[in-house]
Amino acid sequence: MRSKKPPMSASTIVLQIVMVMVALIFLAPFYFLLVNSVKSLGDIMVDAANWPTAFHFDNYSKAWEMTRFPEAFTNSIIITVISNLIIALLSAMAAYRMVRSNTRFNRIVFMLFVSAMVIPFQSIMIPLLQVINFLGVNNSIVGLILSYLGLGIPLSVFLFHGFVKGIPLEIEEAATVDGASPFRVFARIVMPMLKPMMVTVIILNCLWVWNDYLLPSLILQSPELRTIPLATFAFFGQYSKQWDMALPALVLGITPIIIFFLSLQKYIVEGVAAGSVKG
Repeated sequence: MRSKKPPMSASTIVLQIVMVMVALIFLAPFYFLLVNSVKSLGDIMVDAANWPTAFHFDNYSKAWEMTRFPEAFTNSIIITVISNLIIALLSAMAAYRMVRSNTRFNRIVFMLFVSAMVIPFQSIMIPLLQVINFLGVNNSIVGLILSYLGLGIPLSVFLFHGFVKGIPLEIEEAATVDGASPFRVFARIVMPMLKPMMVTVIILNCLWVWNDYLLPSLILQSPELRTIPLATFAFFGQYSKQWDMALPALVLGITPIIIFFLSLQKYIVEGVAAGSVKG
């Protein structure tokens, strides 16, 4: 006979109820987003919480055309992929060098990276634009990617730095004795062991770059260079707000990154936990 499960305690029941309520609170915005994305503007203005009286799925096709979604999607993909690959690679190499060559200079550089994490973006916004203009890459995807590199590398170096400390040095020394060059040791031995943190860094930076509005709005002026957040914001004017078009555009914009996040979310916990313990 199967043993009966012990009854849940009152504290456990209360905790589960609280967790369900918190989950509902966090899911409520998605309800409003999805429900109102298939309403007419009049229905949205009358009562945004009600279930649609009529489903206007053509809102999505109109939003697709008005935002020139394929073009904006391509721009967002290019910026996100290139920025994240470079950030992850450079950060891993920099953190590895700082850990394995623990000189005073490297410790100072690492502290500068850590200090850069707490600098508010608003305080460097104007100097950043001046640098971008000086380099002649304003209003270009290249300029935006360079900006993301400067802003994204400090946190990534910090995460990799803690993780690299947990990699046994003896493995690298054995490879060096066998004649492997430093670059080969890093590429063939260290990089595969950095996979959990590499995926974590890529996911976190993808969420940031994909959803970012402020930095693209400062650097990109040409309509053909607009990212998805910029294309969506075009529905919000000074005197009018096209909610019936903006909400479907928002759904189209967040769907790819939500799928990406849900498929790889387990690596975030694994990578961050491993980095914090090993650091």
